Amino acid sequence: MAATPLRNGNPTVTLHERAEANLRFIRDTMERATLFTAVPGWGMVAVGLTAGVAVVLAALQPTLWRWLLVWIGEAVLALTIGATTMWRKARRQDHSLASAAARRFFFAFVPPLVVGSLLSVVLVRHGAYDLLPGTWLLLYGTGVTAAGAFSVRVVPLLGLAFLLLGSVTLFLPLPLTHWAMAFGFGALHVGFGLVIARKYGG
Repeated sequence: MAATPLRNGNPTVTLHERAEANLRFIRDTMERATLFTAVPGWGMVAVGLTAGVAVVLAALQPTLWRWLLVWIGEAVLALTIGATTMWRKARRQDHSLASAAARRFFFAFVPPLVVGSLLSVVLVRHGAYDLLPGTWLLLYGTGVTAAGAFSVRVVPLLGLAFLLLGSVTLFLPLPLTHWAMAFGFGALHVGFGLVIARKYGG
């Protein structure tokens, strides 16, 4: 037996169609509540641009220690840009950075970065500078992939791209790792950042 049409303004909507619309609304609301959507696309673009500058500056340094200092400075700058733009996007979207979704995102993202910092100290102490770029790319990719499980779909794809690039970079000589760093921290951030900015509100 066909559902009885109900008049709702101009269009005629069946009970079945109204039920589907209600379910879509509930599903979308639940998804917004469980996903962290304040990943800053424009912030990622800015980080990619500063990483491009860092690649050039690092390549000009006369010693490996000064090369490392350039990348430490870039890491601090990138974290500052990311945190600031994330806070602004969350505020604009009326999302709390203390919400359950945000906590899950951060708890997945931060540990690989801490591990990367500790491994970097060990590698520098052993003079294994050629392993640093691959390690950074891999552990950053690990954090992004893990945190992406609690965010919009494009974020874990970014993480996987870093994981693939990092795996290759581990086996490259140090001079070639400059190109890997430029592609990863520079181009990937800019490209994926533009996608996030356009599709997910900045």
